[in-house]
Amino acid sequence: MSFPKPYADRVAKLRVPAGFLLAAAFLWLSQPSPVSLAMGLAVSTLGLALRAWAAGHLEKNLALARSGPYAHVRNPLYVGTTIVATGFALASRRWELAGLFAAVFIFVYLPVVELEEQHLRKLFPEYDGYARRVPKLIPRIRARAAAQEHFQFRLYRRNREYEALAGFLMGAAVLAWKAHT
Repeated sequence: MSFPKPYADRVAKLRVPAGFLLAAAFLWLSQPSPVSLAMGLAVSTLGLALRAWAAGHLEKNLALARSGPYAHVRNPLYVGTTIVATGFALASRRWELAGLFAAVFIFVYLPVVELEEQHLRKLFPEYDGYARRVPKLIPRIRARAAAQEHFQFRLYRRNREYEALAGFLMGAAVLAWKAHT
């Protein structure tokens, strides 16, 4: 799916407000049960772990990330976000929330992915070869010969991935409160 650059530029500015809109919708519409909460938060935790793993391999604009999850998929942060949102949708027991996230992902996040990939192509001449070897959004199980860099907690902190953890914990707390009221 390809989006015109002017559209992608405009919606890139909507990424954060769209996240707040999704959070408000989850607060208002969710109807979690203890079982849906347990299942959904387990799924979300997997997505959060993927995001953390990716953040520990990412030196934004300084080096092309090819190790860790980047050996399996070019956009592991977005894949992780999708898994987190899927888990929250399961926990909420509302198909409308899953549909809302899918719409935001398609019309806001996918154009942003395209912009980011254009940026990476300009920064790193080797990006095209990497893009031919590694899928954009659907991870492959076995990575071809990947860079052997290890997870670095300093990168996790520099990339402020702890903010995703904080958001997850707040969302989980609200859903737990709603499940028990």
